[in-house]
Amino acid sequence: MHQIKLLRFPISYFLFSIFLLFSFNASANFDFNANCVKAYQNIFELKLNAARQLIAAEKRARPNNSIVPFLENYVDYYYLLTTESKSEFERLEANKDDRLDQISDDDKNSPYCLYAQAQINLQWALIRGRYGSYFTAAREINKANSLLQENTKKFPGFHLNSMGLGLINAVMGAMPDGFLKSSLSTFGLKGNLQNGLNMLDKLAENLPKSTYEPFYEEVVFNYAYVLSDVAHSSAAYAKTMKYTARIADSSLLKCYVQAYVCSRNGHTDEAISILANKPSGAAYQAFPYLDYLMGIAKLNKLDMSAGASFERYLQTNKGVNYIKDSYLHLGWIALLKGDENGYSAMMAKAKANGYNFHERDKQALNEANSPVPNKDLLKARLLFDGGYSSKGLDILADSKADDFTSSKDKTEYYYRLGRLNDALGKDDLALMSYQNAITIGKSLKYYFAAKSAVQMGRIFEAKKNVQKAKSSFNLAIAMKGHEQENSIENEAKQGLRRVGG
Repeated sequence: MHQIKLLRFPISYFLFSIFLLFSFNASANFDFNANCVKAYQNIFELKLNAARQLIAAEKRARPNNSIVPFLENYVDYYYLLTTESKSEFERLEANKDDRLDQISDDDKNSPYCLYAQAQINLQWALIRGRYGSYFTAAREINKANSLLQENTKKFPGFHLNSMGLGLINAVMGAMPDGFLKSSLSTFGLKGNLQNGLNMLDKLAENLPKSTYEPFYEEVVFNYAYVLSDVAHSSAAYAKTMKYTARIADSSLLKCYVQAYVCSRNGHTDEAISILANKPSGAAYQAFPYLDYLMGIAKLNKLDMSAGASFERYLQTNKGVNYIKDSYLHLGWIALLKGDENGYSAMMAKAKANGYNFHERDKQALNEANSPVPNKDLLKARLLFDGGYSSKGLDILADSKADDFTSSKDKTEYYYRLGRLNDALGKDDLALMSYQNAITIGKSLKYYFAAKSAVQMGRIFEAKKNVQKAKSSFNLAIAMKGHEQENSIENEAKQGLRRVGG
């Protein structure tokens, strides 16, 4: 097995070179040669400086090779993903039009001409959406979609078209109501989540057996994101670990994808192990988010050393996201240690620092403005997020609703009880708790009641009780004026589509 890993990239380069020479009669001006493939592989290991050097050498040797601006955009994209710097985004964005001009003026008989333009538009749209520039992002997504559709007609055998189309279909098909969705609808652009998932799954399954194998890492990166964050699929963990297994362990991007999906899907110990053993050194792009992710994972098992990870993230991060959320978590650590003054100080920092672009930061601000959380409910919440549902139930074992004075805490108690029993397959107990959460909390601003209705819908869906599933999903949609309204309503609408509602 080890020997195969060592041989994989040279074989890939050879196969890919043969493919480019004979499959499409590609112009020399779209020359994805061995040097470019090596640069591309370095990008996907997050060895961005090595990739920059290879691209610069290619540019000197073959200044008219339009794969060069294509790869330069990849470097910028992953640099911006890892730094999350808005000022760097504004600086680098100026490169976009020049790159598109060079590529669009090149050989129209190459499948890379339209494909590269589409990818560049899509990459800038995905970054732009992080900073709330939704209308421009919508225009770029629409442009990318049109280019990929046209390329599919011109080159039906060019399988890479499915990567961008799969991503666009999935994201559009599951997008919650809001400015980005309404902007995209002005272009008449609609998606289908299942179609997008099917496209990406087919690519992930078949690319290793084809001459497109060097693009495998990128497909898996996109597919893992869609499974975990867009589709909220129960298969996200299993499929991500399956498809990333054949990627080299020297890839920092592999470490990120695996740790992120493990953390999001209740495999906390595995996430911590992956992050603790991540590849490191001067060759790799700095990636402060991995410290934030380690903090989340450790706190989800009530490991108070998580504080050091959040502090390190705040010290090294130059971006705009997860700042409020980091202060929120540091406040929770202080609270769980019995330091209420420390908690108050961190809530003040959560309110005063950072931005509101990311959903986690929006929610952190909501929580910083809310009453001090009950410690047992907080512990149960964290343990559930970490996948430690039995331990979470143990925390609440001696509690009952009457122990909590506020309607918020009573609602949250039933919601947490519901989620923990749900995760352990105790459907009847979960349904009873969810119903209690709805009864008490349906008119409150907190998300517990609406999310309980969605979870009830999922249980009934799994039991093939279509009528009760529809009723529960519709109940979630009917609740208004609460936290996370758009995302919860979107989950309910996806549920209705699945059960034919």
